[in-house]
This record gives sequence, C-alpha cells and structure tokens, in this order.
Amino acid sequence: MTPEQPAELDLEAYLARIGYGGPLRSTADVLTELHLAHATHVPFENLDIMLGRPIRIDLGSVQAKLVAAERGGYCFEQNTLLAAVLTRLGYRVTPLAARVRYNTDRVLPRTHMLLRVDLPDGPWLADVGFGKMGLLHPLPLVSGREVEHYRWGYRLLSEDGVWVLQARQPEGWLSLYAFTEEPQHPTDFEVANYYVSTHPESRFTRTLTVQRPGQEVRHSLIDRELIVERGGEPETRAVGEDELLPVIAETFGLHFPPGTQFAARATSTP
Repeated sequence: MTPEQPAELDLEAYLARIGYGGPLRSTADVLTELHLAHATHVPFENLDIMLGRPIRIDLGSVQAKLVAAERGGYCFEQNTLLAAVLTRLGYRVTPLAARVRYNTDRVLPRTHMLLRVDLPDGPWLADVGFGKMGLLHPLPLVSGREVEHYRWGYRLLSEDGVWVLQARQPEGWLSLYAFTEEPQHPTDFEVANYYVSTHPESRFTRTLTVQRPGQEVRHSLIDRELIVERGGEPETRAVGEDELLPVIAETFGLHFPPGTQFAARATSTP
C-alpha cells in the first residue's frame, strides 16, 4: 500500500526545515541522507499532550506543526511526514505498525508507526519517530546484520515472520520494537494515536518527553531530568521549573511563550 500524495505537501519548506540541500532522487543514498537530516533536526516530543491539545496526524496538521511551526512530534506525526515526502520523490513506501518492547516485559498493542521503503536492492526500514534510541539511517531488511550509526549500533532479527529492531548497549543487545510487514491504513493509526495520546495508562499522557538523537550525542528531557548520552555512562541533571522553557528552547530548538506550563493528564483510570 503506497501512502496518498496529498496536494498540500510543501516539499521546499520541509527540506528547509531539515536543512537538506542535496539531490532529490529515489536512491538508497538520498534516502539515507534525508533520514539523517530529519532525525537530527525534528525532535521527538509529546508537549502538546502535556498542554491538553489533541494530536492530529493528517498530513496538513502534521506539516503545520512540524514544518511551519518548527515543532517536533512522535511516530505518527514524524513518519506520516516522511512517508509523504518519500512518496513525492518516487519511492515506494508502505506504512507498518510495531509493538514497542523497549522498557517493558509486557506484550503491548501496535502503537508505533514505521515505514518499509522498497528499493531495487530490496526493502528497507525507515523510522524517524522513535526518539533518542531510534535510527539515524534506514536499515536494509536483512536479519542479523550489525550496523554502525556513528556511535550507535543496531541490528534487525527475524523471528518466525516477526522483525525485531535492537540497539547495542554496554550490557548487550536491547530490543526496541517488533513488527510484521502487514500494510497499515490511516484508520489503523488514527485508533492507535487516539489511544497513545489520551489513555490514562499511556506513557505519553503520564510523562513529559523531548528527545533528539545525534551523530555523537543524544539528548532527552524526561519530566524534569535532562539526560545526555555519548555512548558511555549518561550524564543527568535535574531541571527546575524556571529552567524548563529555556532548556527546551536551547537544547531542542522548541520555543513556547513565557509562562507556558506543562502538566500530565490524569493518571488513574475512571
């Protein structure tokens, strides 16, 4: 299933947002460069949820937020935008859904969006929506091949028709999420997005999150703790309420009016 190519896509504005000025051909090299530019320029964040605002994942809304307003977003927003751009450039793109395995032993619903991109040399995984632990480059869908994204290592494993993305950690390989290649439709993501952005047990309604990966350093703000990772022991520090907006602006490039306050939704079920 190829995503629709809505007329409202402003490719020029998107390329300016991610700082990309290279060629625009449907090749593996261009895919890699676009993926890196997007992942390192558009932060992963849930701040609208903390402000009580709905998360809309149609392309018009996503582009208005992530491109025109220079904000970030999470997987449904980030990968909806990337899918539209890649489709415009002539790539064959199939949206997929994954179960997150990071930081949990439970079987979770399919609440993560990712993309399969078909190239002449075979299918690739593209995903700019998994935050600081996520990919910087796309990955060929090949089981067991270990790859280096600068300081960070990744691999895909195939388990009886299920793909598992893993990241290398000092203590070993950590599973991030698991997915199949069943194509997903926009309505599938609408349901998952509503759950993720409104359910009282969703991590996105309970915890303020801003994250951005980089080639040499990863930054994340989790509630009121700033974490900096360079491949070794993370550096952490508490962020006071009076520092919150300056840290979000200076570290992640996201700007809010003075006095903006972020608060989680209620965390108990009705």
